[in-house]
Amino acid sequence: MKTKTLKFLALVIVLSLFGSIQAQNDYAYIGNKKCKKCHIKQFKAWQKTKMANVFELLKAGQRAEAKKKAGLDPEKDYTKDKECLGCHTTGYGKKGGFVDEKTTPNLLGVGCEMCHGAGSEYTKKEYMSLKNKKFKRADVVKVGLVSPVGEKNCTEVCHNKKSPFYKPFSFDERKDQGTHKHFKLKYEH
Repeated sequence: MKTKTLKFLALVIVLSLFGSIQAQNDYAYIGNKKCKKCHIKQFKAWQKTKMANVFELLKAGQRAEAKKKAGLDPEKDYTKDKECLGCHTTGYGKKGGFVDEKTTPNLLGVGCEMCHGAGSEYTKKEYMSLKNKKFKRADVVKVGLVSPVGEKNCTEVCHNKKSPFYKPFSFDERKDQGTHKHFKLKYEH
């Protein structure tokens, strides 16, 4: 009897985890414009960062010495290289994510959603919007917002040993070097 109960509980846990993963995959990337409406200071600070402009590094001739050191051809254009696009664009290969420069220019570089999650749901007016300024963080987390952002967000897709430029990554040490400044929000969530 105990074995059947344990197997049943394990099945319930697995199915609930699958449902959670599936729900996360249902959210689509929408780009930074919607974030900018409420988070203009963060957006302006982000525009000046390495992350905002990281797509440019894929172009021929950019960071030639670093590419040579990593065993890459510095004269090659990597802007269509599937091995690079996941870390140099927003949402590549995912619903609503980066397709190419012409189709989705708003998803060039590492945008808000690469750290905070695909925003198709949590940016709706009933959640995080100018019409609902006092939303509850727990409510938007349930519909895809990643909060708090931490080391796992950075190393799961990028900043890991798959990168030819890999070096150990510490989120706490580097969070203010490549991302936007963190301004106090006007409303508590």
